[in-house]
Amino acid sequence: MMTHVTLTHGIRDNLGQFLHQLLQVMLVGFTIGMMRTVVPALSESEFGVPKDSFMLLTAFVVAFGLVKGTLNFVAGRLSERIGRKQVLLLGWAAALPIPLLVYFAPSWNWIVAATVLLGINQGLTWSMTQTSKLDITRADQRGLTIGLNEFSGYVGLALAGIITAYLATMLGPRSGLLLFGMTTILLAILLTLLWVKDTLPWARHEAAKDKAGLSSGPLARYPTNISAQPTTWEVFTLVSWRDKRLAAISQAGLVEKFVDALVWVFYPVFLYQRGISLPDIGWIVGVYGFVWGGSQFFTGKLSDHIGRHIPNVLGMWICGAGVAMMLFGEGMVWWSFSAAVSGIGMALLYPNLSAAIADISHPNWRGSAIGIYRFWRDLGYGIGALGLGLAAHFSGSVEAAFWFVAISMFLSGGFLLLFGEETHPRINPLQP
Repeated sequence: MMTHVTLTHGIRDNLGQFLHQLLQVMLVGFTIGMMRTVVPALSESEFGVPKDSFMLLTAFVVAFGLVKGTLNFVAGRLSERIGRKQVLLLGWAAALPIPLLVYFAPSWNWIVAATVLLGINQGLTWSMTQTSKLDITRADQRGLTIGLNEFSGYVGLALAGIITAYLATMLGPRSGLLLFGMTTILLAILLTLLWVKDTLPWARHEAAKDKAGLSSGPLARYPTNISAQPTTWEVFTLVSWRDKRLAAISQAGLVEKFVDALVWVFYPVFLYQRGISLPDIGWIVGVYGFVWGGSQFFTGKLSDHIGRHIPNVLGMWICGAGVAMMLFGEGMVWWSFSAAVSGIGMALLYPNLSAAIADISHPNWRGSAIGIYRFWRDLGYGIGALGLGLAAHFSGSVEAAFWFVAISMFLSGGFLLLFGEETHPRINPLQP
């Protein structure tokens, strides 16, 4: 058992474990990425979804969002009781049936069932990779930490979308996804068992230092209307509406997932209808993922220097602009450029919304607060998919879904600007 004396915070001091967690989140990205290019594009020809059945097509993302959001909430609270590593393993165990369900799927209902398990997997594993890294790093590295986490995960997602598109073309969609999926999940379980450490002791050590008044550096602006060892409901209400800063961040997280739901469901359909091949769709959607993933390496670190608030607001607006741009041109170059603009916006907001939550959440309940933020954020998959499905259904065209998402992003960014504030302890510290 580790003693407090051995526990130090910082990326360099915990580099081996940090790199293992980065590899884990890349494999988490592989697992969701395998469901993102092939499955929607071939929903009609391979899985029997009738043409223009927009609501049926979005059903699997609605299911994913509801399940993943709920499991994020559960994961944060559970990890404070049984440890981060156990929750990570539970998430990987839930993923094992997914490739088999897709391989044997006689109908779209099986794809929806596989996506429910995917939601469980993503809610437990992605939450734990992020929380574990925050446990072992310093407050002044949070933007970089989450940037690297999301960089690794979304590069994995983009790579998986491209690799599975080629595997589907060579081996057939079902065999390609089975091979890729089983390899990824079994490797992740093996690596977790052999090399991942539980980081809960670091979080407890940080909380003990804070309680003893031994924390160094500027003081964070933690909410004062919450007890030292709060109940689940107390943290939930605080993050959801009682603290306007946390609530503004949570609503922005929810709405930004509308973009990802659109990219997942309707980008492949929109491009397939315009005669783009499956590998080329993989590349266009991959540009969004690569730019989003790659840029977070810089945007997370940027927020450690200039703060979280302005990157978050600008990110919402730039991302929404990229969505609208998809409709204003034609061809591989234009669509790839539009996807890249959305990726840049996503990179500005995505790690820094999470970092802002971490900034003003006490280490005693930070895991729960991150889980609750991620609950609202990933509920955005479900609400967004439902909204864009209804927009497409009532208008009879995919284009209406793009407008629904773009307008939502601009309004949400305005709300964040008005009700949020800078959370970085160095830039906006608590005045003693």
